[in-house]
Amino acid sequence: MSEFTQPPQSPQPQQPYAPAQQPGVRPARNGLGIAALVLGIIGAVSGLIPLLFWLAGILGVIGLILGLSGRGRAKRGEATNKGVATFGAVLGLVSLVLAVVGAVITFKAVGDAVDEINKTVSDTTASAKPKPGSDTKNGGVGKDGKKDTDKALGAGDSAVYDDDLTVTVGDATTYAPGEYAIGHAKGNKAYRVTVVIENAGKEKFDATLVDVAARAGEDGVEAEQIFDDKVGKGFSGTVLPGKKVTVEFAFDAPADAKKLTVEVNPGFTYDATQWDLKL
Repeated sequence: MSEFTQPPQSPQPQQPYAPAQQPGVRPARNGLGIAALVLGIIGAVSGLIPLLFWLAGILGVIGLILGLSGRGRAKRGEATNKGVATFGAVLGLVSLVLAVVGAVITFKAVGDAVDEINKTVSDTTASAKPKPGSDTKNGGVGKDGKKDTDKALGAGDSAVYDDDLTVTVGDATTYAPGEYAIGHAKGNKAYRVTVVIENAGKEKFDATLVDVAARAGEDGVEAEQIFDDKVGKGFSGTVLPGKKVTVEFAFDAPADAKKLTVEVNPGFTYDATQWDLKL
């Protein structure tokens, strides 16, 4: 009897070795420390620029909180970058310090600028000076010997500013507008006014900022400025120390108006002054 032989078995393919994963092991959670470091660096750099104190303060607070949280994770074994988190927290604290310093510097600079503007404004407040021989009923020096700037000046009176700029407004005289004049209404009367600006100070004066306006009658109705080939160009250029410039203006007023109030404002840092002119 022949022996029964089994066919040869094919070898089984070997499976690759996979180490058994240890239960309870989690990947390191280093995100807070890294974020603290990045925010701390940006905050510290921003703090070097005083105007960015607000950004340095915000990033400093966030960086400090994240850095301390990252250190807590590292102590609990949840993170492996304790040093990075610590450095981020330190940079966050540095950012806060720089933010405080920047805020102090910025607010001081703004305060100084405001004080300088206020000083400039106060240095150019007008003091009325009536023309020689005129009375003081419309302005100038009152009976108590003090300067009175709350009342309108009269024709020919001058407003003298503390920087030695003098503005003088002359009488209102009737004016015949040109054929193509702008600003003159039919039935109204036109009046011409001469405005003189003299610069007795030490600095040149920018005349382009001078504004001249007028109101007519007791009700103070706006008097339209007239523009033609003779009047209406206004002031331009600069007035050098020791020089003066004269410009003629014309205004349109109701026929029954008895008074023309002219207001001259030499510029943003000057007080406007008014003149009451009889028509």
